[in-house]
Amino acid sequence: MSISLETAKTITGGVRAAGREYGLKPLTVVVLDAGGHVISVEREDGSANNRFEIAFGKAYGALALGMGSRSLMARAEQQPYFISSAAAAIGGRLIPVPGGVLVKDGTGEVVGCVGVSGDTSDNDELAAVSGIRAASLVPQPD
Repeated sequence: MSISLETAKTITGGVRAAGREYGLKPLTVVVLDAGGHVISVEREDGSANNRFEIAFGKAYGALALGMGSRSLMARAEQQPYFISSAAAAIGGRLIPVPGGVLVKDGTGEVVGCVGVSGDTSDNDELAAVSGIRAASLVPQPD
């Protein structure tokens, strides 16, 4: 199973609602399917340029290495050569800071990933988790 377009829209709506609820800066949201393909992207008015690339890198790197981007940050602090090599291996598409959250279904299978950029990394992750839960799916931020 993978994330459908309708589910991606629900996730994105949940991310944006969380952004409003918590008073976050304008966000860019990228939803990837289990294969790393972009299902949807939304950039709120006022979200800085290149936020797509950052949100995509958070999500793609998390999906490629099978752990949320918060865990990638911890790994980068402990094993910088590994993260640098992994980033090179996947064409530089890895941003090891919070905001890339794996999406699991009820059985625990990874069905995609959400990347958010626009506010602090911790707030980006908070919004991603909220969006995933809005779609009745399970977030794995770590």
